[in-house]
Amino acid sequence: MRKEKENIFLRLPKIVLNLLLSLFVEVDDKNSDRSKYQHAKEIREAKVTIKRLFKDFFLISFGVLSAGFGLDGFLLPNDFIDGGAVGISLLIRAVTGFPLSVILIIVNIPFILLGFRIVSKEFAIKTAIGIVALSLAVAIVPYPEITHDKLLTSVFGGFFLGLGIGMAMRGGGVIDGTEVLAITLSRRTSLTIGDVILLINVIIFSVAAYVLSIETALYSMLTYLAASKTVDFVIEGIEEYTGVTIVSLKPMEIKKMIIEEMGRGVTVYKGERGFGKTGYTEGEVKIVYTVITRLEVSKLNLEIEKIDPNAFVIMTSIKDTKGGMIKKRSVPH
Repeated sequence: MRKEKENIFLRLPKIVLNLLLSLFVEVDDKNSDRSKYQHAKEIREAKVTIKRLFKDFFLISFGVLSAGFGLDGFLLPNDFIDGGAVGISLLIRAVTGFPLSVILIIVNIPFILLGFRIVSKEFAIKTAIGIVALSLAVAIVPYPEITHDKLLTSVFGGFFLGLGIGMAMRGGGVIDGTEVLAITLSRRTSLTIGDVILLINVIIFSVAAYVLSIETALYSMLTYLAASKTVDFVIEGIEEYTGVTIVSLKPMEIKKMIIEEMGRGVTVYKGERGFGKTGYTEGEVKIVYTVITRLEVSKLNLEIEKIDPNAFVIMTSIKDTKGGMIKKRSVPH
């Protein structure tokens, strides 16, 4: 009996997956025209969709808990604010004394509607779920008060809040709708998205300086900086990569070196010669492209210098990557 229970437990994920697949894929045994390929394709698409939904749910949930900890554990006990929609909510709460959980929903309703209009229905739904979940977390979850030190509050409160916002954005939604407003205004004016966000935050912190105090506003600006940098860190990826394009007279030797010495993937594509050190030249040329980490840039430059000192190397920063052979494989020594 115990063995049977264990087998059922091991099969449970597969059973749940099959039930979910039945919601996405309609199986019709009577339709003989449906090919096995088409059915297999639908199954695969459904699996990818379900996997992404689980991943997005986890990211948004983690983001909500982290942002709630930053708010309830640091900012609220010390009456600090942040930038964006969360900052507006905290400012209203500090002035009126209304529950933050209610204010968060009211303030973000216009951003949800804007997101539905200019982004997508899925984005608006995820954003609404994230904001409601954040409101519930602030109201229900018993977060401990960590510290009343102003510097620690501003730095770590901003860090956990930014971590939460960034994780929610990774999950396809937001729990701070300021960027949605910024996108809308930038399309209708000559301002960039960054300009709009900066203008909104200048107004928020100016009001905070007048209503609360200049000292609180300054500490809140530090909170905003910590949060925004954390969001950038989460969105752009933990491990930053560098894309390297190499134009050389010895492309195959460089390709071999990257594969065998550095254990990295390589793409070689054809190009045409143009104007260079030797003037205008014609003919085809093979261009080598690879993606490495920042720590490997120095080594790659050294190895290229050994093979072709005159090689033309272009390096570009890559915020994030997906697919391909990004992880370094082991190389024989």
